[in-house]
Amino acid sequence: MGSTAFYPEEQPTRRVKVDSFWIDEAPVTNAQFAEFVEATGFVTFAEIPPDPKDYPGLDPAMAKAGSLVFTGAENPVAMHDWSQWWSFVHGADWRHPLGPGSNIDDLMDHPVVHVAHRDAQAFADWADKRLPSEAEHEYAARGGHEGREFIWGDELAPGGAMLANYWQGRFPYENTVQDGWLRTSPVRHFPPNDYGLYDMAGNVWEWTDDWYSEPKPVNKRHAGACCVIENPRGATRAASFDPCSPSLKIPRKVIKGGSHLCADNYCQRYRPAARQGEAIDSTTSHIGFRCVRSA
Repeated sequence: MGSTAFYPEEQPTRRVKVDSFWIDEAPVTNAQFAEFVEATGFVTFAEIPPDPKDYPGLDPAMAKAGSLVFTGAENPVAMHDWSQWWSFVHGADWRHPLGPGSNIDDLMDHPVVHVAHRDAQAFADWADKRLPSEAEHEYAARGGHEGREFIWGDELAPGGAMLANYWQGRFPYENTVQDGWLRTSPVRHFPPNDYGLYDMAGNVWEWTDDWYSEPKPVNKRHAGACCVIENPRGATRAASFDPCSPSLKIPRKVIKGGSHLCADNYCQRYRPAARQGEAIDSTTSHIGFRCVRSA
């Protein structure tokens, strides 16, 4: 697991072992999620107005159901300020990915988005599956290959080939759409990895069931085959809080795989080793999930 070539949170590289498991070929689609909702009457997190008691200082005008939608920018902006390209849109949810007036009629084979971790977990429970651990997701994404930076090799676009749905151009204001998709793409549109799995990089980020934290250093004196970590899991819930937001105690889970918004100049996380911490109450237009089942 891991990489030393990109971001600090991916380090160090380390050897781990996971038990056998089955994993969905592709992210859960709108059609599959609609079947789940029809069968259970489930209401997603984004469809429920936030309780001001859970968010001290919340503007009462914002206490309405909604979700974060990528809106982009018209010109270069400060790259540390994500509010320049994200907007909280009232009425945005999995059925209305861009907000009121939008729908998924032509997106039934696209990954479901605007799902919080509890929504993904509810679907997995209904389907008699579970969400993957971070190690399981990375193992599956690598497709049987160790050390590659990308799922398909060490070059992002070998020979100019677009092998995943990610951002081409200067994020967040210029997208040349060389891969053919401005936002999400149908699952199975791009080639699978060598395990036959689709969209393990790009398209949408995917929830895992591991609490997020920075990796612990590996003692190189004890990093041999005899000390391979078996079925590693994430941190504790208490250790997953964002230290940059000490007043907001919302735990974070690991998300993997990157999305259609990852670009060469921003968030180069369309790679197996890439990882990010995401608050469990986050719902956005670029996060989905897939499920696993123990073998």
